[in-house]
Amino acid sequence: MLIRKALLRGGRPFIIMGAIALYYQGSYEDAKGTFMSSLIAFSVGAATVIYNIDHWSFPKQSGIHFLIMLVTVYPILLFSGWFEISTVFDAFKVFFYFVSVGIVIWLVMIALAKKFSWCTNAGNFVRSDY
Repeated sequence: MLIRKALLRGGRPFIIMGAIALYYQGSYEDAKGTFMSSLIAFSVGAATVIYNIDHWSFPKQSGIHFLIMLVTVYPILLFSGWFEISTVFDAFKVFFYFVSVGIVIWLVMIALAKKFSWCTNAGNFVRSDY
């Protein structure tokens, strides 16, 4: 059941953005950028099913989600052509961007999840008294 949900959550944006990439196939850079974005959207969307596993703690869900993003999104960023990668230091800079943006998005999503009661586990990890 989770695999089906993952394919649906990741597949919808992938198909929509893939169709947009096909539309822009005359412009290689636009098509490639849109296709890379669709791969990222697929990975992120599919990985959200991790948060439906209720018997896992929120820190475990978050850690597994981070690892999935690390093995899917980070390589896409490296090979997308969006960043100049000529040294190992350049790859570390992309990793820093990846982690920084990930933390910001994670914190925003925790706040939204708590505000709209999307996830009961989020309250078990983040204190709400500050």
